[in-house]
Amino acid sequence: MWNDGWYYCLVHKAVEPYEACRAAQRLGPYPTREDAAEALANAQARNDAWDNDPRFNDPDEDDDDYGTSAFDTFRP
Repeated sequence: MWNDGWYYCLVHKAVEPYEACRAAQRLGPYPTREDAAEALANAQARNDAWDNDPRFNDPDEDDDDYGTSAFDTFRP
């Protein structure tokens, strides 16, 4: 059912059931309370993996060969 599971509330920094805080303030659902408690650690691990994946490392903006954007015209 849609209201099964546990959530990690980003405001209260706590695990909570479906009936607690609104969805925009939490991560989940997770199947167990323990999984929800690990939400921030799991999110950090995924972010680190993404940041270090060579397939998705874009060049820095100040690289000469990066090119330009239409928005460059509006820079002061």
